[in-house]
Amino acid sequence: MLDSFKATLSPMLVMFLCIVIGFIANKKKLVPKDTATALSKLENYFLVPALILNTFMSYCTVQSITEYYDCIIFCIITIAMAIPIAYLGAPIFDRSEALRPIYRYALTFGNFGFMGNAIVPAIMGEEFLYPYMLFTLPLNFICYTWGVMGLMPKGNKNVLKTLVNPTVISIAVGSALGLLGVTKYVPGFIMTTIKNLAACMGPVAMILTGHVIGDYKITGLLKMPKVYIATFIRLFLLPAVYIAVLWLLKADRNIMFFCLFAYATPLGLNTIIYPAAYGGDTHTGASMAMISHTVCVITIPIVYAILNMLV
Repeated sequence: MLDSFKATLSPMLVMFLCIVIGFIANKKKLVPKDTATALSKLENYFLVPALILNTFMSYCTVQSITEYYDCIIFCIITIAMAIPIAYLGAPIFDRSEALRPIYRYALTFGNFGFMGNAIVPAIMGEEFLYPYMLFTLPLNFICYTWGVMGLMPKGNKNVLKTLVNPTVISIAVGSALGLLGVTKYVPGFIMTTIKNLAACMGPVAMILTGHVIGDYKITGLLKMPKVYIATFIRLFLLPAVYIAVLWLLKADRNIMFFCLFAYATPLGLNTIIYPAAYGGDTHTGASMAMISHTVCVITIPIVYAILNMLV
């Protein structure tokens, strides 16, 4: 168990240091004020799509889909549990129209994209990133429809516009290239560019997280008791419930690890970005991001070590 803990702790500390770098850069005004906006666009339009393209072009084949189709099925099962839990749990934290959607989103989604996509290859190996992304396909769909629209005020919800985004497009293009077997015809310099951009995704995402947190006073973010409870539920309780159900359903060992990295990851930045875009409350989302990203440095290695020992 100790070896598993140490192996997981190292990449988590790397990510945490990147968060600290982003935080310091903001607080010391080493970068412009609009850096968070620039990094966010860089991630969403180039780095994340590059990671997805590289992964799906390399691993998405008819054989792999046949082999890993159960990843999608088991993820759908977890979502079927997550959404009702979020609807029932959110009003317990806050009944206001402003904050209830934030807690609902936080109880449904961890940072399965930015952080999950960085953790899986670092801990399990690059070859496991493709099945992990297949596992999170339903999560991506629900996140970019029901999840994101729940954070928007009424009258600003456009399902088609929400669905047509760089993540969905890169999944479609990468899948098509992989299934058609034409990746080998892509010029080498283009593949190298895609791989180099993909390698930047994790560090830049964590620097972005630290920079966003740096916009707030730490003392204020720490004085929100409900956020600690939500963080405990996000990082420990919900992943344990979902993994237990998958174990009862005799899911593959790797699928249980995918579930761990999808749901035991900290609360992402959407609870800051989308409310900010529409003049909503961002303090709660920032508190969730800071506390959960700090605590997960220890909790993810612990949960991983326990699961590794049990299964």
